[in-house]
Amino acid sequence: MKFKSLFTCGIFLAATAALAQNSVQSELRLKLLPNEVWWGGATVLGNKMPFGTAPLAVNLDGDHLGNQAAPLLLSSQGRYIWAEKAFAFSVEGEGLKVASPGNVLRYGQAGQTLRSAYTFASAHFFPTDGKLPDLSLVSAPQYNTWIELMYDQNQRDILKYAHAIVDNGLPAGVLMIDDNWQENYGKWTFHPGRFPDPKAMMKELHALGFKVMLWVCPFISADSDVYRALARQNALLMQEPQDPAMITWWNGKSALLDLTNPVARTWFTGELSRLQAEYGVDGFKLDAGDPEFYNPALLAHQQLDANEHTRLFAEIGLAFPLNEYRASWKIAGRPLVQRLRDKSHDWADLHRLIPDMVAAGLLGYTFVCPDMIGGGEFRSFLHAATIDQDLIVRSAQVHALAPMMQFSVAPWRVLDATRLAAIKQAVALRQRFVPRILELVKASAATGEPILRPMAYVFPQGGYEQVKDQFMMGDNLLVAPMLEKGTARTVLIPAGQWKADDGKILNGPQKLTIEVPLARLPYFERQ
Repeated sequence: MKFKSLFTCGIFLAATAALAQNSVQSELRLKLLPNEVWWGGATVLGNKMPFGTAPLAVNLDGDHLGNQAAPLLLSSQGRYIWAEKAFAFSVEGEGLKVASPGNVLRYGQAGQTLRSAYTFASAHFFPTDGKLPDLSLVSAPQYNTWIELMYDQNQRDILKYAHAIVDNGLPAGVLMIDDNWQENYGKWTFHPGRFPDPKAMMKELHALGFKVMLWVCPFISADSDVYRALARQNALLMQEPQDPAMITWWNGKSALLDLTNPVARTWFTGELSRLQAEYGVDGFKLDAGDPEFYNPALLAHQQLDANEHTRLFAEIGLAFPLNEYRASWKIAGRPLVQRLRDKSHDWADLHRLIPDMVAAGLLGYTFVCPDMIGGGEFRSFLHAATIDQDLIVRSAQVHALAPMMQFSVAPWRVLDATRLAAIKQAVALRQRFVPRILELVKASAATGEPILRPMAYVFPQGGYEQVKDQFMMGDNLLVAPMLEKGTARTVLIPAGQWKADDGKILNGPQKLTIEVPLARLPYFERQ
């Protein structure tokens, strides 16, 4: 079916370039304008963006598909839709339908481009607070212990990993110690069997030049002393009064903090602050706050929908500048680092990195990290025969000129000398560009604009809406990584004069095929 426009439905909205978000209806039916497409909703839908050329149905109420989400849609022709609560939206034929029963949908026109729609929405619905996350997450590569150690996080092997980073000529940066360093979920003390002297470990890691983050989550292992103490204070979600609910998640069944209760928030932030004071921990990877774990039928100190519980978990990180999240809701414009959800070790998921980072930025989550180099899905690395060395190199190149760069699988362990040298070349390239990337990060904190931008954001008249294999860092650096197993790709050069990484001067607009040997990351600087 084709949806009628709002005007023909008898609903007229004064959509001006200045301010037009006074609509109070809970359902919108918009006819797509000629050549109009849309972005928004959820980060993980990046590979389906922009919307408008194929049927699609999405409901953001309690399901964000494992990554960031926001109640926002943005049009290539300056239109926007925003709500304070979750909405469902669908594209069918030439129509866009958005519904949020019982809530207010705000709709309007702000200029004629994707950029004008985004900057209006950012300023009015999720204005930046001007604050920055810890810039050490940007100024050097990050390293996560997950792929190398998985659930066997231990002091000896963490130190071995850290020393190997430096010994293999990679710069020290932020080191993330992942799940299972702790005694139990909620028992946020180092496991004494695997960490005989955590203070000494932290001292050694700091001496090597690393800042250290610990993985934490809102779950509490059942029948522990922590569980019993929190249950007595009604700091857990309850299935009945005084009877904590057991929530099924990827690590089994656990109780879940009720962060609507100030007691739970105070306890959790207190535990994180204690880890900093007692061990010198620098920050935290805050995981598992997905809305599907928060059944709104459960008893809470304050009854909120599932999405709002996810937002409350994200707010914990605001007290800790060195932070990382994977699941967030409606908390754009804040100094929280957002990582893409785990990607598989395959070329199809490598193709998802750019559109997903674009999607995160256009939802206001501008401080974005593109998962782990080579993929964060650990089962892909259980057998050496399944590792594609070229894929790891090409993944590192996507990261190199993205807002952040994160290793996990040890490149010196899985790569031959030629490919390890290509990894080091990508890291060296990033280090040369760090001053410019830091400028973009600081500008994003000041203006709210994305650091990493789709081509259509910077060149709205270029017909680049469907380009998903190259991106802009700011307005003047075009990055075109190799995303296929091969050594040649096509690049779209916009209008203007551009200097390529090989020194050639190019005049756009033009389409050209370039050679991309394994160690090359193509980029083009506007002159």
